[in-house]
Amino acid sequence: MQRKKLVNQLTELLKPFQINDFCPNGLQVEGKDNIKKVITGVTASQALIDVAVEKNADALLVHHGYFWKGEEQSITGMKKRRIQSLLTHDINLLAYHLPLDVHPELGNNAQLGKLLDLEIERPLEPWNKNSVAVKGKLKNPMTVAEFAKLIEDKLDRKPLVNQAGDHLIKTIAWCTGGGQSFIDLAASQGIDAYLTGEASEQTIHSSNEQGIHFFAAGHHATERYGVKALGEYLADKYDLDVEFVDINNPV
Repeated sequence: MQRKKLVNQLTELLKPFQINDFCPNGLQVEGKDNIKKVITGVTASQALIDVAVEKNADALLVHHGYFWKGEEQSITGMKKRRIQSLLTHDINLLAYHLPLDVHPELGNNAQLGKLLDLEIERPLEPWNKNSVAVKGKLKNPMTVAEFAKLIEDKLDRKPLVNQAGDHLIKTIAWCTGGGQSFIDLAASQGIDAYLTGEASEQTIHSSNEQGIHFFAAGHHATERYGVKALGEYLADKYDLDVEFVDINNPV
């Protein structure tokens, strides 16, 4: 598949032009024109690049790429080594951040909800069509302990849990990755529990004082599923050789 066609198809699917993001979405590092083998993963770390090189990949497709707003612009040190590896082996780097979080079918929130059997009802910010947090419900109400066990079983990761009362979880809001700041908005809407990837010091106070259960299951662990689903979609639709590689990250 020609690189230009792949980029165009991903643009049409994920619509990055509709979202104000913290990084460029799409082709970040240009490699060879013809793409057959694609490695997908959460972050374009050196370890993931090394796997792409070992497997003779033509493209690396990730959720977390490079060139974030506010970062050092000089291409030195770690950034230089990563980009040099890609250029030396003529590997394309494609990255989709918020567009992959919010996609209604392939996105991180949608895929995490599917994995945990959660029903999405609406965006947590109904006034924002690109809200990166969603509101939904459990198909069957659970205790905090039961839901924590479900997360551990499905994500193979023991979550950080803060129980704020004795109420069952019927309604839930969630945002994969570093979405802990949305807990206050979830609490203001009377939602029973909030799930995300990370926690901050103030998050536990918000949970306790507003009576909303809180779960943090890992930034990496909650964001494995969008890029994996996107790769499977590409493999099925365009007959590409796509392989998801999970570089373990406990955070």
